[in-house]
Amino acid sequence: MATSDLPRHQLIKHLMAPHGASVADASIVLWERMAAEIISIVGEEGFNSLYARSLFLSHASFPWLANPFPKAEHRFAELKTKLEGHAPAPARKANTLLLITFTDVLASLIGESLTTRILHLAWGAGIPARTGKENQE
Repeated sequence: MATSDLPRHQLIKHLMAPHGASVADASIVLWERMAAEIISIVGEEGFNSLYARSLFLSHASFPWLANPFPKAEHRFAELKTKLEGHAPAPARKANTLLLITFTDVLASLIGESLTTRILHLAWGAGIPARTGKENQE
């Protein structure tokens, strides 16, 4: 399966498609929901490390994405400010890449199946709860 065919990548692209809400607001809602699920498993420091790594990896494509270490009470404040400072199309592309990068890093650590389950819990029924070989059995 090609990387871009992964159900979670397709879901992220769908969720980041224009829907009327501001790109920054829609992005932060996705991040907050996903963070809540991941923090319950790996804790604040684990999430912050994954997020910082994803920002670092995405920085090459979008240099304006800084690599701040998030604070729990305002975890995504800087990301929101940066997204608001750009036109909707590049902001959408940057956040899509950041989410895909984050979930790729997460999947490399815990596996595709568990990553998909976490996203299913965070974002609802828009993604199958099971993927890959599991769906064929």
